[in-house]
Amino acid sequence: MSFAGVSLVGDGKAVGHAIDVSTTSGYHLLVVNRYSHTKATTPNGKTIFSLPFMIGGHRWRICYYPNGKHSEHADSISLFLFLDGNIAEAVTVMYDFSFVDQLEKQNSAYIRSVEPNNFSTTIPYWGYKSFMKRDALEKSKHLKDDCFTIRCDITIAGTIDLFIKVPPCSIQQHISDFLLFKEGTDVAFRVSGEMFAAHRCVLAARSAVFKAELFGPMKESTTGSVMDVEDMEAKVFKALLDFIYTDSLPKMEIDMGDEEGEAQEALWLQHLLAAADKYDLQRLKGLCEEKLCEHIDVSSVTTILTLAEQHNCHGLKGVCFEFIKTPANLKEITAADGLEDITKTCPSLLKELIAKFAS
Repeated sequence: MSFAGVSLVGDGKAVGHAIDVSTTSGYHLLVVNRYSHTKATTPNGKTIFSLPFMIGGHRWRICYYPNGKHSEHADSISLFLFLDGNIAEAVTVMYDFSFVDQLEKQNSAYIRSVEPNNFSTTIPYWGYKSFMKRDALEKSKHLKDDCFTIRCDITIAGTIDLFIKVPPCSIQQHISDFLLFKEGTDVAFRVSGEMFAAHRCVLAARSAVFKAELFGPMKESTTGSVMDVEDMEAKVFKALLDFIYTDSLPKMEIDMGDEEGEAQEALWLQHLLAAADKYDLQRLKGLCEEKLCEHIDVSSVTTILTLAEQHNCHGLKGVCFEFIKTPANLKEITAADGLEDITKTCPSLLKELIAKFAS
């Protein structure tokens, strides 16, 4: 997919940069800044247009309705693709909207598998009247700092596309089903009193540590036996297995209030990061680092910084340092004896922090 530019909306007229894409496939990004402002100032049925952009010889716009296109969808955001211009013949298009972090919906095979629509001078609009409920969007990870980004992928259908539909990749789902239904499992783990069944080949393919344990010189001691995993909670090991089979960061199930739930998730992520480091799962480790950055505050930063030092998380450590360097944050941390905790646990970190201030 070729990049067809980006439109920033939220403060009146769209700004940004549109790129003319000569190929039949491309995507344009719509960045909605000040979402709450667009919701408050744009009535139901009123659209906010992206910049015009060219894909496959046709000019397009994304139409964003903060309060829905019709009255029956006033509790949702609506998204439509608009063919901006008169054409002699209808053009058949496969398109889809996704949040920018929904990578699974953005590969060309996925876009080519969606049902095509005919855009014409008389029917220039196609889209989603209820793309997402506003209350769901406002609670989701897609909305950050009152901003979200939509990606619109477009493929103009050729003769082959109209007759041959290649299904999207499903290997991830098939492999995860093996874990879900426990089919063909040949190794078991005991973690904090709970049992987990898995597949040696999958574990070995994903983790060099599991490969050494299951197929290395000591493999005879693990054949047909239950392997005990020490110093790890069952829910953390379950999340580790889920990642191994799906390559995605699993969600922690939280049954408590927002504030307490946030604290529990932060603690769970710390344990999961340590487990990822133990089994050399670098992608999982990076995902945990990224997610933990959202939990950094005055009360947690020293604990997360110490964790980052212990497990060689240079990126996470850098984010913690930048947070501490802010004068207001440093004042609160010092008042709570946070720096004394660092001095006791990892005195070398204090030296690094002083060096950061000096630079």
